[in-house]
Amino acid sequence: MTDTLTTRSGAVHARLEHPVIDGDGHTAEYFPALVPYLDAEGVDLASPSLRRLLPASFGPPADWDALSPDERAARRVARPPWWGSPARNTRDLATSMFPRLMYERLDEMGLDFTVIYPSVGLAFLHLPDERERRAACRALNRYNAEAFGPYADRMAPVAAVPMHTPSEAVEEIEHAVEQGFRSVLLAGYVQRPVAAVAGRDAPSAGYAQWLDFYGIDSAHDYDPVWDACRRLRLPVAFHSGSIGWGSRMSISNYMYNHIGHLAEGQHALAKSLFMGGVTRRFPEVRFAFLEGGVAWAASLYADLIGHWEKRNLDALGHLDPAAIDRPLFAELLARYGPPSSPGARRVVTRAPVDPAERDEWAPCTISTAEDIRDLFVPSFFFGCEADDPLATSAFNDRVNPFGARLNAMFGSDISHWDVPDMSEVLDEAWELVDRQLFTPADFRDFVFANPVRFLAGANPHYFDGTVVEAAVNRFLADG
Repeated sequence: MTDTLTTRSGAVHARLEHPVIDGDGHTAEYFPALVPYLDAEGVDLASPSLRRLLPASFGPPADWDALSPDERAARRVARPPWWGSPARNTRDLATSMFPRLMYERLDEMGLDFTVIYPSVGLAFLHLPDERERRAACRALNRYNAEAFGPYADRMAPVAAVPMHTPSEAVEEIEHAVEQGFRSVLLAGYVQRPVAAVAGRDAPSAGYAQWLDFYGIDSAHDYDPVWDACRRLRLPVAFHSGSIGWGSRMSISNYMYNHIGHLAEGQHALAKSLFMGGVTRRFPEVRFAFLEGGVAWAASLYADLIGHWEKRNLDALGHLDPAAIDRPLFAELLARYGPPSSPGARRVVTRAPVDPAERDEWAPCTISTAEDIRDLFVPSFFFGCEADDPLATSAFNDRVNPFGARLNAMFGSDISHWDVPDMSEVLDEAWELVDRQLFTPADFRDFVFANPVRFLAGANPHYFDGTVVEAAVNRFLADG
């Protein structure tokens, strides 16, 4: 057993006066243990959609591996990772799969408490068949609930909840709560067929899809989902990226597809929820966007304010074509325009827009720029990995409009390929303090206060019975 003080992360933890709460740990599903749960839910492991996800020992290779380079190019199959978990560090590989070993090593990692998300199970949220999708998610959730149940004082798995329809999501949320889950992981988007193409040519229709982000232009009203999360006091997390969209379809380079993909997916989702008025209607719900960092969120926050200032309803007067001085334009055209031609003296304008459609901020009812701050900052939280120097942008109150400090949260991402040594994640985050990019107060917010605000902000009893309960209660009492 490793002496925790001999690890750099253990040494960092020893100097802190507050706990460390990991807002985004992971488990790598141990499929020999998961398969019986899938079987019990009636999931067919031989189905094409499952075969693409399962390890090679449970089925034929994934699409990309099975195709020739020419076939990959013809079908535009994005290259996936060829390995996603620790390998050389065999102890870390076993830790990613076996909850008891992870539990024993938390002190070594400098973690008091960690929230655990799935890995391959993230893809279960997007399986196309409803019966298979819901059954796979239920199997995954029951597997994680039982596997991590004995270690609830320091580890909390989340329930994976698909979002293809609001009724599906609400039913699965309620089922998860019955299983004892305290937080949910919702699919970050739903791919839907473009109606004008669907049904014309089945093979081609699969390439004509649009992305539903629930807030703007959704196929459904998702307010019942947010209301269920409010009613059941569930913090909501999203962990979906954008590989396979638009420019992220390289057939040869996974790194090209991966860099920035989580930030891009989360940016689209957060923008849709905000502009769709979700945080206005459900201010009690806390939303976390994980593993994409916070730099994109600082940019989005500033962009929302900048765009509202230029294109709010009162500011649109300077863009009204009815205000064009046509005689003046004709005079200037005659003096400075190109040689005369038929129709050259006409001022080209667009048809007037219905006033009811002009205010694109109406769903979130923005009256002042400060409203954007008040509807964005308290509701949104952002998972940042330990080695992300741009986590500092969350706390840059000299740059963020209205001196805002965004809710950046430490996420270890243990069990994934970008953590070569689990025992170093906290020390890696502390480097921001050593480099004077974080103050100790920033670090406290990053690894403790903001995770508490996210989890206990939705449910004040989230940490009851855990090793951090007393510290959390003191923090909440202090306001």
